[in-house]
Amino acid sequence: MLLDELSARLGPWHLGASLLIIGFVILVADYAYMIYMRSKLPPGPFPWPVVGNTFMLPDNKPWIWFEELSKTYDAQLITIWIGRNPTIWINDAWAASELFEKRAGIYSSRPRMLVFAELGAGQENLLNMYTTTPEQRDRWRVHRKLIHYGVGVQSVRRYRHFQNNESKVVAYDLLKAPDDYVKHFERYATSVVSIIAFGRRVESWDDPIITEVIAMMHLAADLNVPGKTFPMLMETFPFLARFPNEIAPWKYGLGRKRAFHFFYALADEAVKKEGHEDSFASYLFSERPKYNLREVEISSLTGNLFGAGSDTSSSTLITFILACCAFPDAVRPAWEELDRVVGSHRSPSWEDEDNLPYVKAFVKEVLRWRSVAIIGGQPHAPTQDDYYKGWLIPKGAWIQGNVWAIHHNEREFPDPDRFNPNRFLPGHADNRPFPGEKGYMTFGWGRRVCSGQALAEQGTWITVARILWGFNVQKKKGADGQPIEVDIFNYTNGLNMRPQPFECSITPRSEEIRKTIEREGREALGDLEHYRGETQYRMSTFYSRNDLAMDLYGDGKEQA
Repeated sequence: MLLDELSARLGPWHLGASLLIIGFVILVADYAYMIYMRSKLPPGPFPWPVVGNTFMLPDNKPWIWFEELSKTYDAQLITIWIGRNPTIWINDAWAASELFEKRAGIYSSRPRMLVFAELGAGQENLLNMYTTTPEQRDRWRVHRKLIHYGVGVQSVRRYRHFQNNESKVVAYDLLKAPDDYVKHFERYATSVVSIIAFGRRVESWDDPIITEVIAMMHLAADLNVPGKTFPMLMETFPFLARFPNEIAPWKYGLGRKRAFHFFYALADEAVKKEGHEDSFASYLFSERPKYNLREVEISSLTGNLFGAGSDTSSSTLITFILACCAFPDAVRPAWEELDRVVGSHRSPSWEDEDNLPYVKAFVKEVLRWRSVAIIGGQPHAPTQDDYYKGWLIPKGAWIQGNVWAIHHNEREFPDPDRFNPNRFLPGHADNRPFPGEKGYMTFGWGRRVCSGQALAEQGTWITVARILWGFNVQKKKGADGQPIEVDIFNYTNGLNMRPQPFECSITPRSEEIRKTIEREGREALGDLEHYRGETQYRMSTFYSRNDLAMDLYGDGKEQA
């Protein structure tokens, strides 16, 4: 009505000119505010109106660009504008420790994440929960308490028996089919979390729980890389998310409502079967009345176990194989230590850990050298305005740790791309000061640290130690008898990165060790019979192909 009245008085040409002038004034005022804010924020490239720095983002591995910008501006923190919203990237271990650890009380919330949270995994998922109000903090604490029961520091020790057996099966599988090492690692990691979550192991690498769920994880990780392509471009232009999915291919199916949730179906199936009373799913159902857990919450809690334990753990082990091929000199001290402490008639156990300092350092270097969650998982957001070295960090801003830059800082890790376990040996010349006792920041920080850290560290140690003990992992030789080189920089572009496929040679170190691997592998399979089982569900039949982008955790929107 108002536009009609103005049009009648001014005429269509005058009205159009007036609207253009008003729009221009708003644009100028908005851009002036961006420039004003830029003067207060950590340094970074000059933003353009409306789009900010979005179209400056590289097509691949933006974390390397963030690292280079930090060096260019000689600043621990840099600011990148995603549209009209500033995102702050921490490229220094000490700054990350100061903000995310020492000031954890105000950095434990999440910013608005349109793609991954609102349209994808859901704001009710532990990964994405806000903690800005007392009600939000209370619900977050409930979820954190529940997940700690499943994979907390104290809980994971009770999983050592079957985790050790699954690790022995990996060695047995490598003996029989060494070229399929990626499939063996994926089966192992997925089987461990499946036993924890549902009381059912995964026996074969082609089980749909592996092939489909890990494929969804890779897709989700690829789609959520900060960049200038869809769907992440919706973070710059959020109005595009309002279009119906039927006419918006740029949404990749994100945002559809669900009547059912895949991981809830698996959990419900597990609690109805005998022998699965100790599973995490059974625990959640027993606590359901106490905490008023809804279907979407049970689905996300069980699904998060897979996100925290299957793809990430298997990717870490693939990186371990790559390191062995590329840096054989780092392996020899491990062999000497293992031969002295363990021998050839049994494989390593957790009781050996304190007597294997070099192997322990080797595992830490695997976690440091090519960390899987390369930007430290989901971004943090302060619950109030904060300052660091005079720079403003606005309330609710997207602030994220660049693990790549942190783990490649020459100050803490000289020659950072060289795989060097000596970095983690106390008293060694290569050991440098680093905030925190672990010496790496692979699993995030503060109250948002990865829930599955203890499980991942426990499983990585025993499996790396066992493979080092049992096998000679080296470059494969070509038809000409020359070693086939491996590329230590050829990694995927997803937020959970792993090496691109490469060939290698994996052979038992001796005949005695080969016999031990066979004996222990057969014994382990017998012990694991208790966890044999099948599921009737397949993700491929649960959801349509167009919905793949958010199938990992469901969409967080529950229908009545």
